Amino acid sequence: MRSALSDASARIAPRHAVERWCNRVAPELLVPLDALRNVYDSGEPLRDALARLARQFKVGTLVVLRRLHDARRLNRAQFWAAYDAELERLRDRVPSTSGGGDYYRTTAARVSRRFARAVIAATWEGRSTFTEAFRLLGCRKASTLRELGHSVGMDV
Repeated sequence: MRSALSDASARIAPRHAVERWCNRVAPELLVPLDALRNVYDSGEPLRDALARLARQFKVGTLVVLRRLHDARRLNRAQFWAAYDAELERLRDRVPSTSGGGDYYRTTAARVSRRFARAVIAATWEGRSTFTEAFRLLGCRKASTLRELGHSVGMDV
């Protein structure tokens, strides 16, 4: 088994063949070019088109931008200008907070309570290593793992 995600930067071409393949297949599944070409109206303001198409295809606006570039509806300069503007707009929408959130709730939602319980149970029963549990659940200490277990309804 291999991981395909090595660099998530939009400006850098992926180095790994598996990641390049994923970058060709996933967009076509999410926003097929033929379907995009059929519903894109070049007369519509780009900001409006992004919002509408993102809702229609149920993807983010940056994905729509990329697919518009792939469909040759935006040239390279237009794409990067729009991409940078949209990225800035999205960053401005994220409220700044003083805290980092609740690790236990976030982890339970991110990996699912069921998965967290299975990993924790396997670890405390000796069927898996603590190192593997830390990697899978994003923690570094046994005390954090124990507290995560309590937060997902386990008695560890």
